[in-house]
Amino acid sequence: MHGGVHDERFPSSSTMPIMPNLVLLLAQIVVILLAARLSGRLMRRLGQPQVVGEMVAGIALGPSLFGAVAPRTWATLFPPASLGFLNTLSQLGLILYMFLVGLELDTRSLASRGRMALAISWSSIAAPFALGVLVAAWLFRSLAPAGVHFTGFALFLGAAMSVTAFPVLARILEERQLTRSPLGSLAIACAAVDDVSAWLILAVVVSIARSGESMSYLETFGGTVVYVIVMLTAGAALLGRFGRRVAESGSIAQGQLAAVIIVVFVSAGITEVLGIHALFGAFLAGAVMPRDERFRQALALRFEDLLVAFLLPLFFAFTGLRTQLGLVAADGAQLLALGVILLVAVAGKFGGTAIAARLTGMSWRAGALLGSLMNTRGLMELVILNIGLDIGVISPTLFAMMVFMAIGTTLMTTPVVVRLARGLPDAQPVHATAAALVHG
Repeated sequence: MHGGVHDERFPSSSTMPIMPNLVLLLAQIVVILLAARLSGRLMRRLGQPQVVGEMVAGIALGPSLFGAVAPRTWATLFPPASLGFLNTLSQLGLILYMFLVGLELDTRSLASRGRMALAISWSSIAAPFALGVLVAAWLFRSLAPAGVHFTGFALFLGAAMSVTAFPVLARILEERQLTRSPLGSLAIACAAVDDVSAWLILAVVVSIARSGESMSYLETFGGTVVYVIVMLTAGAALLGRFGRRVAESGSIAQGQLAAVIIVVFVSAGITEVLGIHALFGAFLAGAVMPRDERFRQALALRFEDLLVAFLLPLFFAFTGLRTQLGLVAADGAQLLALGVILLVAVAGKFGGTAIAARLTGMSWRAGALLGSLMNTRGLMELVILNIGLDIGVISPTLFAMMVFMAIGTTLMTTPVVVRLARGLPDAQPVHATAAALVHG
């Protein structure tokens, strides 16, 4: 608009449908948060972490349950044209969440466990990854999207099978008072290696899937390596000075918080431009932050409540809205595929961890407990699956099957852990036992 003349290329404020969209978005948020809190409380009463209830609530709000029971109400509340708003909010939440995952990466626990943590963790990645690639050869013809190369499909499926949900695992350990036990600290160390390894593997997979030519892939991978080196050296040095100032004051001021958010978003934007994914940049920004405990706590206190109470439930709901369990037909072929996916996921992660733990000198029972913990997939799996669906490397039907697997493996963790931990010396707090790890 210029000189009182309206420019037709830009809609005026009177013609833009701000209020209907805003009212609808607010209604969506209220419904999502109510469902998440109610389902979370129910799951906690059943002995499950609250995050499992939030995952289930997200699926329940989708077309598979809410959309099937009350299709008109569901279509009115969640019309396709409005989901872009939810997607934007959920993506911002995921970026901040992955920053916190990187921030809470326990490098000291990892260093103290050394070779044992590395051996067990890499085995827990290699076994499900290899099985995932093998099963991809069988699923490719029936469940891969049109035009997708087998290499990208197989590598993504292997990576998706390999992930462990570090935050959910940590929450289970805390709720079961296993954090200070020898097995608990080993599980945290193994999950830390898993987190770093899984995101590095995923970075390679996404770059292959997004790159049409080998040269563009090399540029993507080479640029990412350079960026990681810069962040681990110059970036870590600059942030170290910043962290010391925050640690000395014991709190983080608004200006300092804004600076951290800028670093996170810039890092996320750089990796998105490089062709990897914004979430990898956010994770890397958190990983290079100072390891000072006071600094980490000051940041975590500012972010965690907003993420847990508001932004993450929106991500679960958005995942549920794009999960169509009805695509998994009740015929022998698709039910067999779903069963094989679940079997491969559990056998690879649980079996790979338990066997490696036994070979390092742990008892079979202790190894099985560790395998059960590492089999937790939860939110991290949903993040990776959404990336796969966004870049078109997996189909909506396979997405629905993998979401079912993510929830199933997470649900089975707590009851198995409770049963195996009962009376096991390695699952007791350090002050209650002088035992290290059970041998023989």
